[in-house]
This record gives sequence, structure tokens and C-alpha cells, in this order.
Amino acid sequence: MGSTAITQPTGSSDTDRLRHLWAGGSSRLGRNIALELVHATEAAAIAAEPWIGGGDKNAADAAAVDALRAYLSTVDIAGRIVIGEGEKDAAPMLYNGELVGTGQGPRVDIAVDPIDGTSLAAAGLPNALCVIAVSGRDTMLDASATFYMDKIVTDGAGYGVVNLDKSPADNIRALAEAKRKPVGQLQVAVLDRPRHGSLIKEIRASGAITLLIPDGDVAAGINAARDDSPIDMAIGVGGSPEGILTACAVKALGGYMQVRLHPFDAEYAEPADSASRIWEADDLVRGTNALFIATGLTDGDLLRGVQRNGNTIRTESLILSSATGTMRRLQSDHFTERYPA
Repeated sequence: MGSTAITQPTGSSDTDRLRHLWAGGSSRLGRNIALELVHATEAAAIAAEPWIGGGDKNAADAAAVDALRAYLSTVDIAGRIVIGEGEKDAAPMLYNGELVGTGQGPRVDIAVDPIDGTSLAAAGLPNALCVIAVSGRDTMLDASATFYMDKIVTDGAGYGVVNLDKSPADNIRALAEAKRKPVGQLQVAVLDRPRHGSLIKEIRASGAITLLIPDGDVAAGINAARDDSPIDMAIGVGGSPEGILTACAVKALGGYMQVRLHPFDAEYAEPADSASRIWEADDLVRGTNALFIATGLTDGDLLRGVQRNGNTIRTESLILSSATGTMRRLQSDHFTERYPA
């Protein structure tokens, strides 16, 4: 996908603003870092693609982890994994506290999910993604002490309207009113889990449309935060790594998000004040300098999956920047000589 040229006269305020935002350098995560991170998620998706539909989610995840770690070692960042994936289900992982990058360039926190939706990939189902997010050092909440969060995500219409202290039905009605649409047209995404039995019943009783997600809630959160998406709300208890990743995306999209840490296991229980506290996206990832990068592994509502065609492998990726408030899509063709099956 080509870039769009700036056609405004030199010196215009909008042009100057865009040039400043993309200036890069050690104090800002610029376009060069974004493109390097896209290469990393592309490598992860290409490595995992042979495992799609094979039924072995850990093998797919291991392939993505190995490729992601190998590529990150070449990127000019001093990166530290703050939120990794794998520990909660004994899967392969980029572990919390791991240092990645060349050690040169911006000092950054990293949240990573080599495959968001490993079960989807193993079953050959839609919406599996390879995902990474970065922000300045010491700006991401380290939520590793608990593996789960109670979440609600909407587009900007939910700001000051939805709240985790309200019932799901009250939030649905309030959001429908704010968006000036009937409750019966509101689409609410929720992970299809036994723990959500009562939540699903309440959503349906409210009259809203229930969209059950088999796995991987990052894509659902992003779609809920977009004002051009049919999904109006994502709600329910999901993983903490996915929550931090989603927060980076929400900040770029101008959406609204609240979470509450939700320990299921007493071994990982948070202090009472922390477990009851409501966090917003700006609490999870502070500042305005965050990048969210995703490459599609299987076809989905957000991105096309990896496609092999003759001597090329085609990938589609998403770059979200909170610094510039932009969403970019990147389609890339890779020669199979460099990415063998």
C-alpha cells in the first residue's frame, strides 16, 4: 500500500504538525520503528502459518515466538517485555522482564501476544493475529501479578457514559442512547466462556445483539473502539496481556476503555484496593507515545490472514499510533525464497 502525499502548501499548520509528529528520534517512536515492528509481526505470522488448522496451538505459538524474538533482536530499541503471553497456559512465551532489541535507540516497554487466538489458528478459524505494542519505558502497567481483567471497550461515544460499576444492561442502554440507535441494533462482543454465562444472558435480555467470540479478544476490542465498525461494545473478563495491547490501540483510535483487575486464583490475587480499582486506557499505558502493530494470521473482520500464492506470501498488517492518531494498513508480498515453507 503506497503512502498518501501531503498536498498542502509548505508551511501550513497541518503539514507542519504531521512533519513534527513523524520526526522520530529517541523521544518519539517514529515511522522507522513502526515499520521494523511490522516486519517482526509479519515474520511471526509467516512462521506460524504452516500450523493453521493443524490442531496444535502450542506448536503454532512456538513458531511465532521464535520468529518474533529473532527479529526483535535486530531492531534498534532498548526493549523490555512488560506484558508477555504464555505463562497462564504453559505455552511458549516471550517472558516478562526479557530484554529485546539491539540496546540502541528508544528505551521502550513492550506488550506482546505472538498469536492472539492460538485456538483459532489451530482450528483454522478467523481472527487470529500476531500482535505487539510498544510505549516509552516505564509507561505500561505491569499487570503480570494477575492474568485476567474485567473489560469494557467502546468508541469515543462511551466516554463518560459506560462504567464497570454499572450493570451490563445499564451500560448497553446508556451507550445506545449516546449513539442514538435502538438497543436492538447495538452489537456487543463477548468471549464465549462458561464464566460469561450470566453476562451473556443479561446482554440478550437487554435486547442487544450478542456476538460470541471463540477466542482472542484483541480484535474485538479494536473493532469496538472504531467508530466505523458494526461492533459497538466489547465486554467481559479476558487476559491482562490482551488488555494492555488493546489499550495501546484504543489510545490511537480515540475509543474508550475501562478495566478492573480480576484475579481468578488466590495465588495471584491483588490487594483489595487494586482489584476493585477501575483503570482507563491512559492508566494502563501512560503518555501519548504508543504504537500498536498487528499482522493477520487467519482471515478476519480486522485483517486478512497470511496468503501463499505461487512464489509469494502476502500479509496484511495494521499500524496504530497514539502520537499521530492514525491507523495505517500495510499489504506486503514476501518472496518464498526468503521465507521458506
